[in-house]
Amino acid sequence: MKFTNSAILAFATTALAAPSATTPVKPRKAVAACSSAVTLDATTNIWQKYKLHANTYYRKEVEAAVSALTDSSLAAAAASVADIGTFLWLDTIENIGKFEPAVADVPCEEILGLVIYDLPGRDCAAKASNGELKVGEISKYKSQYIDPIVKLIKAHPNTAFALIIEPDSLPNLVTNSDKTACKNSAAGYRDGVAYALKNLNLPNVIMYLDAGHGGWLGWDANLKPGAQELAKAYTAAGKPKQLRGIATNTAGWNQWDASPGEFSTASDAKYNKCQNEKIYVETFGAALKTAGMPNHAVVDTGRNGVSGLRAEWGDWCNVKGAGFGIRPTADTGSSLADAFVWIKPGGESDGTSDSSANRYDSFCGKSDAFQPSPEAGTWNQAYFEELIQNAKPSLV
Repeated sequence: MKFTNSAILAFATTALAAPSATTPVKPRKAVAACSSAVTLDATTNIWQKYKLHANTYYRKEVEAAVSALTDSSLAAAAASVADIGTFLWLDTIENIGKFEPAVADVPCEEILGLVIYDLPGRDCAAKASNGELKVGEISKYKSQYIDPIVKLIKAHPNTAFALIIEPDSLPNLVTNSDKTACKNSAAGYRDGVAYALKNLNLPNVIMYLDAGHGGWLGWDANLKPGAQELAKAYTAAGKPKQLRGIATNTAGWNQWDASPGEFSTASDAKYNKCQNEKIYVETFGAALKTAGMPNHAVVDTGRNGVSGLRAEWGDWCNVKGAGFGIRPTADTGSSLADAFVWIKPGGESDGTSDSSANRYDSFCGKSDAFQPSPEAGTWNQAYFEELIQNAKPSLV
């Protein structure tokens, strides 16, 4: 059903890449890193200087996908995806092992994007992307997850890093506080996010705190509470100077500037003026400024090339008919939007369509979800080929 005003506070979350086993990957040929320590000025748009790095893990996935294409006419377009900068998800303690191979081939003019994503009771409103840490294991999150990442970044002062901090976490506390799982996770989310922001506040790091998307916190009733929730985390972390602002549309499908908007004709549209991500970035950005938090943004355009595919704004799982979107760029046309970036690796599943699976989420079985699809984070060759075919702008 369409979300009505009364359903706003129960808005469903966006499912994201879930834990996947670490696959040994040899780094590409070493390149020249910076000759001295990197210092990123978070008062400026660093994307005007740095290019998002095409990390070695996604490159290997894409190269394997090219060799397995069912349609050889897609080969050139598919191969080109390997050279597009994409964030690497450190979504388990084990996957911290991906850090060293990934950082080995980052040239000085590029920045390595990392997603920090392993809170206790992670993604409390979606079964597909539940994490490895149980509610209450906040000490383990700090000592075995955040602290090792901090140590690794400190060991590479000559490399620039862009971090997306805990997708879905704080937005869930705004809209899904009535769910028992989210209620139980709230304290750990707030403590964990503040700890991550405080300790990852390093000179060669730029951070963006996840803020959902326009169809989530963009509702009139959610704008102020959402901004206050994020600002409280920023304050609790000691107002880290390397936090630039927010990340929006992570693993999402919303258009940047579609007008009047994908769901503008819905009966409840009058309760949400954020009918595209541009309006959301500017509207939520104003609320963040009032709440006392930095308000610049990066927007995930990795899979939003096609609009009008979802039955409801909250449908998040492997949306059928999707295509790769605008490639990473700092040319956004908005003073608040620093860059369009690819946060979600296109081709990695949002969740399984197997209703008998332990982590099956009903959203992955909906009529607008691509089926069959494997477990979250697992490669889906057929879906990758669909993203290639429907890419807008086209890849070649």
